Amino acid sequence: MDASYWGRSFGVMVFRDLYRKQNLFWKYVKNETVADYLNGIELLKQKGWNIVGVVCDGKSGLLNAIETIPVQLCQYHQYKTVIRYITKKPKLQAGIELKSIADLMQKTDKESFVGAITEWYLKWEPFLHEKTYTSDKKRNWRYTHNRIRSAYNSLNRYQNHLFTWYDYPELRIPATNNSIEGTFSNIKSKVANHNGLKRSRKVKLINHLLQK
Repeated sequence: MDASYWGRSFGVMVFRDLYRKQNLFWKYVKNETVADYLNGIELLKQKGWNIVGVVCDGKSGLLNAIETIPVQLCQYHQYKTVIRYITKKPKLQAGIELKSIADLMQKTDKESFVGAITEWYLKWEPFLHEKTYTSDKKRNWRYTHNRIRSAYNSLNRYQNHLFTWYDYPELRIPATNNSIEGTFSNIKSKVANHNGLKRSRKVKLINHLLQK
């Protein structure tokens, strides 16, 4: 499940069956909320769908809010989060090594990934705690390597949700939400071919595409 937007206040949230490659439910939103996702899950249950697992992009609070269903955080979205902090070509050695671990995320198993992250942290812990003192009256210091810290903290915080596919092999949960991303790419391409549509007609077109 995921959402895609046209502008800041018009988006569609989609719940897709990865086994059947079928869009089960969607709603139009100004912004996606945890409550919207939880309501969508509940609605599908009420309609008789047996939800055995969820793949999502890790919206704040969502992973922990889904308590009774295995949840897989899209590894590609997590990778993009890491790159946003340390870039594709980090200059510091700690960042280079951390990126190499992130690069392996979609190619390795849970134990190897967790082991690599743990070893990296033990090696670079003093580096991560280095401080730079400033003249700021509100706070007279900051972590020197804050962006690398943020990248590590994100990987470490979500490591259990990054390998749900590995913990539940019988469910055939994918490690990414590429299926729904492909759906969004197709819709955006079709909508772009009809540039200038009023919102009401854009909604009709999106509905038509999602029903396929």
